[in-house]
Amino acid sequence: MSSWEPALRRWTEAGLVDAESAGRIRRWEQDRLGSTGVRWPARLALALGGLMVGAGILLFVAAHWDALSPGSRFAVVLLLVGGFHFAGAAAASSPAFAATLHACGTVGLGAGIFLTGQVFHLQAHWPGGVLLWAVGAWAGWALLRQWPQGALAAVLTPAWLAGEWIARSGHLGSGVAGAGLVLFAMAYVGSEPGDGPIAVPRSMRRALVWIGAVALIPTALWLASSEWWAYHPAAGPGAAGVLAWAIALVVPLGIAVALRGVGALPMAPITLWVALGPWLIHQRGVAPYLWATGLAGLLLWWGLRDRRSTPVNLGMAGFALTVLVFYFSDVMDRLGRSASLIGMGLLLLVGGYLLERARRRLLGRFRETAP
Repeated sequence: MSSWEPALRRWTEAGLVDAESAGRIRRWEQDRLGSTGVRWPARLALALGGLMVGAGILLFVAAHWDALSPGSRFAVVLLLVGGFHFAGAAAASSPAFAATLHACGTVGLGAGIFLTGQVFHLQAHWPGGVLLWAVGAWAGWALLRQWPQGALAAVLTPAWLAGEWIARSGHLGSGVAGAGLVLFAMAYVGSEPGDGPIAVPRSMRRALVWIGAVALIPTALWLASSEWWAYHPAAGPGAAGVLAWAIALVVPLGIAVALRGVGALPMAPITLWVALGPWLIHQRGVAPYLWATGLAGLLLWWGLRDRRSTPVNLGMAGFALTVLVFYFSDVMDRLGRSASLIGMGLLLLVGGYLLERARRRLLGRFRETAP
């Protein structure tokens, strides 16, 4: 209350707000403070507690797995999958605690799927296990409408698609999988604001933005590095390659349109640019750096168009990382040891200052024009 009470008192004394309205504002704020959800320390404790409990159970099972009989192993699998969900249903009076327990149950589902395959000596096709895990996460989202279930589904679905192509192609360095993951991350980053034809809760959209922001730079680096060092030919025009490229390009674009509608217009040039990525990276020279710079520029454009800071920050980070990689790979080897260190220091100092200044200027521009 200390943050708004002095301002409300000043407005009342100046005659901008009458006493009756000020009283209603106070009552509304007090009711709102009394009915707020879990604060961030409790959220952090719940998240860390859920991770530690899940990791501890998995470690305990892994340490004693060889000593368990087949019947005991299957009982542990059932308890791992169902126990958390039953506990979450019992804790329905505390929504945050229940959501944490249900999330642990869905995480345990993945372990249960692969442990079941080991118990019954099923044929190993690990992408199929990821698919079953994703189906369980989607079922949890459909039944519970809790953002951790949707976040797990949003992570597992592209992981399954990439895993299927990697398993069929036989190599990790694949432009199809890398391009698809980059586009999924882009679609997730652009999932806000909620102006699309599909009604998705704001908490779920925020989770998608975080997932995309965390995954975008690593997936872009994986695409660039795998294509740079790849000794295998790119996916040919066969039916499998065409289908893989169609899924990698169309599915993320469809997700962006479903989440944003007309607001997903920047995904069209982004999809085209990412599709050109494997070909440009194979050209070597400065082509890979131009591709990375173009991707960062498109992300900046999307952020400025939507007046959102997250795409702008990610675009600036991508541009800075591109400059650093270019310096290490193409400039540093041509200089002496001392000159390379001095140049690196100047690049970090001057370049960091200029980038931060440009970032603040861009953010200030659309904040000033915001309604």
